[in-house]
Order: sequence, then C-alpha cells, then structure tokens
Amino acid sequence: MASMDSSSAFIKEYQERFEKKLKENEINLLEHWKTQLDKIVIMRPDSIASLQAQITKMAEMMATRIKVLKKE
Repeated sequence: MASMDSSSAFIKEYQERFEKKLKENEINLLEHWKTQLDKIVIMRPDSIASLQAQITKMAEMMATRIKVLKKE
C-alpha cells in the first residue's frame, strides 16, 4: 500500500511540475507576442496600409515559428 501512495504522490508531484512548466511557457509565449504588438503600437503607422504590412509581417513571424516547432 505504501508503494501505491508513493507512486501516486510521485505522479501528482510530476503532474504539478508539468502544469507549472506549461503555464510558465504559455506566459513567456504571450509576453513575447505582446512585445511584438507593443512595437507596432509604438510605431504609430502612418496609414492603414502600413499597419496592415506590420501585422502581416508579425503573422509571417508566427507562421515561421509554428513551422519550426512542428519540425522538432
């Protein structure tokens, strides 16, 4: 019985560490893309076309990152 308690404690601890790491990664990801958006806001694009170009560039960056992650 002690073995099962030990195993469940290990599994619970491992799951908690995994969820914590997952949350940290998500926070880092969101902070990165928020920084990218903040750069666009600070630039104050002159026109809609300029804003659209910056958003398109950011979307391309995201697509490239997704491709890299899927290859790993």
